Amino acid sequence: MKFAGTEGSLFSSARKRSVVLSLLLLLVTLAVYNPIVHNAFVNIDDNGYVTDNQHIQAGLTWTTVKWAFTTFDCENWHPVTWLSHALDWQLYGKNPVGHHYTSVLLHATNAILLFLLLQSATGFTWRSLAVAALFALHPVDVESVAWASERKNVLSMTFFLLALLAYGWYAKRPAVRRYGVVALLFACGLMAKPQVITLPCVLLLWDYWPLHRFGAEADGESPSGFISSYPRRSFLWLVLEKIPLLMLSAGDALLTMRAQKHAVRSAEAGYSLAVRLGNAAVAYVRYIGHAFWPVHLSPAYAHPGANISWSQVVASCAFLTLVTALILASRKRYLLVGWLWFLGILVPMIGIVQVGDQAMADRYAYIPYIGLFWMVTWSLAEASRDWQISRRWLAAPLCAVLVASAFLTQRQVTYWHDGETLWRYALRVTDNNFMAHCYLAAVLTKEGRHEEAMVEYVAADSLHRYPLDQIVLFADYELRHEHTAAAMKDAQRVLDGTNDSWSREMAYRDLGIGNTKLGKTAEAKTAFQSALQIDPKDPFALMGMGLLAYRYGDFTPAVEYFSRAIKSEPSDFEYLLLATALEKSGRQAEAAAAYAEAQRISPDWNLAQQKANYFLAN
Repeated sequence: MKFAGTEGSLFSSARKRSVVLSLLLLLVTLAVYNPIVHNAFVNIDDNGYVTDNQHIQAGLTWTTVKWAFTTFDCENWHPVTWLSHALDWQLYGKNPVGHHYTSVLLHATNAILLFLLLQSATGFTWRSLAVAALFALHPVDVESVAWASERKNVLSMTFFLLALLAYGWYAKRPAVRRYGVVALLFACGLMAKPQVITLPCVLLLWDYWPLHRFGAEADGESPSGFISSYPRRSFLWLVLEKIPLLMLSAGDALLTMRAQKHAVRSAEAGYSLAVRLGNAAVAYVRYIGHAFWPVHLSPAYAHPGANISWSQVVASCAFLTLVTALILASRKRYLLVGWLWFLGILVPMIGIVQVGDQAMADRYAYIPYIGLFWMVTWSLAEASRDWQISRRWLAAPLCAVLVASAFLTQRQVTYWHDGETLWRYALRVTDNNFMAHCYLAAVLTKEGRHEEAMVEYVAADSLHRYPLDQIVLFADYELRHEHTAAAMKDAQRVLDGTNDSWSREMAYRDLGIGNTKLGKTAEAKTAFQSALQIDPKDPFALMGMGLLAYRYGDFTPAVEYFSRAIKSEPSDFEYLLLATALEKSGRQAEAAAAYAEAQRISPDWNLAQQKANYFLAN
């Protein structure tokens, strides 16, 4: 009885210690990320996910729930993430502080869950704490936490870790009910972000280490009685056990491919399979480099495309092969599982199936880095035990690493203060980053700093050959801000390079407007007529033809073109153009009616008059 009481006391003491260490993780994480309260939303996805999304801004209603489960907005299917944003908007509205702090709290929760997971599975408290602390404070994780629309990353990991904890509960005493909890948590993780799609394979690794559910203990590791309490199964049984979870993965993969089919098709058209495989090898090594030297981290790493260095590819493949060989030779389960955890979880995001123009992304390392963290932590702990080095000697360098990580993380958070700060920082730490130039241009455009924006757009275009449907939009932007020659040059590039009817119509329209500005009436008329051959209802081409007719006193055709433009896209200033042409034609009653209609629908009468006068005079 005395022994049982002592055992109960020890168990209670261990539980209290876990609670205290969990609270310490929470407080340290919140303190390091506290500068996030000064951050705004940024111009990469935050508009689609939060600030311009009417469904999210409706809050948690039944209509929002139905929309969340049926939409492929932002080229993803992640209803749990949508509902999380809707709840945030209902609680905090457009104030970014609440949105950001929810992500920080989720990240802190993930650090605590990771600590409890490793501790429960391995029986090692301090090693588990070290891994969780490295995860909580590593600068690479800032992108996942400080970027509001990347809520899906931290949220999906919460369910991922809960599923792993539930799996340990199930593995001790397998039962359908317990398995159902694992499956439910996995499904919630998939509905937050498909990055956790590899969980069934991760669970098979987890069976190998630290649960030791199959295989003989012949590698010199001495698992505690706690670990060996998991019932052993054959490898085939363990694989079959994962089939229901694999079916969930397959279903989510189909939904994700359907949601991202446009992005994947357009990205893979620009990058050959050889280039994608080469970049994947280099990216793996770059991720490892960022794990150990997390400086010059960027919100965007531009894909090298055909300019990829094949010597880097060969060197990266050689490095990965060497590390794999050394790990296999070591016969250490924690090394092998950590390495496969890192390599395997990254597979869906490594770029073999390319989505977008990035070569890699810090957010993709959020879960995979855990494998590297425990590889290092366990290796140092095992080495100190074998060499009989006191754990106190390991505590000092670990604390130094954590302090340095905390400093870098807090500084990294400040770079996410706003869009302009973020993209100017990205341009400072990376070379030839067309993505950063383009996003910075978008920020400057929104702020009305059009000349500065134009410089960034041109820089982006010089570094990357954009699809012609984007070039024609840039030409339209150049026209609206008096860069006529550049706009016409870009419009001609589109006409020379594509047969797409929409792009050609836009290009002809831009050429017509440009030639009109330059006083080249015949060329302008030809361009507008070409646009109208593609779409007879193009309101801009119709208005352009009407203005050309008006300029040369042909008021009857001017009336016809303005009338057709109004049928396609009525506006106050177009009614004013029509009223003026009707008046010049002597049709006073119709002119008065058009004038009255312009006043009726105008949201800003003075602006409409200024705009009409400008077009008629130029």
